[in-house]
Amino acid sequence: MIEFLNETVLWWHWIVFGIGLLILDMTMGTFFILGLGVAAIIVGILDIYLDLSFTVELTIWMILSILAIAAWFKWFRENPITDSGQSNYRLDTLGVVMEDIQPHSRGKVTFDTPVLGNTSWHATAKVDIDKGSRVQIVQINGQLIEVEPIKS
Repeated sequence: MIEFLNETVLWWHWIVFGIGLLILDMTMGTFFILGLGVAAIIVGILDIYLDLSFTVELTIWMILSILAIAAWFKWFRENPITDSGQSNYRLDTLGVVMEDIQPHSRGKVTFDTPVLGNTSWHATAKVDIDKGSRVQIVQINGQLIEVEPIKS
């Protein structure tokens, strides 16, 4: 089987495979497959000049792909915004309570500037907060924001 692949897989197959992966990545928008496509194109270019066997080509593609995935996880993965454990940790954005917030239940807050793309969020609090009160963010947990009243 390997001998068959050595004879039939040519340099341009790798480049077409890489371009296909790049097109697939453009439809997904994650940039994850981008590294795999670039690695395949690099293998195709190396095969033009070095006339590599399929086993060596596949090994190079796997190594380059693993390096690309490691780089993606290192530089492109977002870290969640959470409480850092410091008692004075606050996000700068202030807001106004639009629906009363009871302890450990949801209310609604409209922030002065967008928070993660939206100005209106469901929010929780550890204390009662009445409608119209000014609040600040304590912590963001996924789609839920914990707030507290502004201390004057």
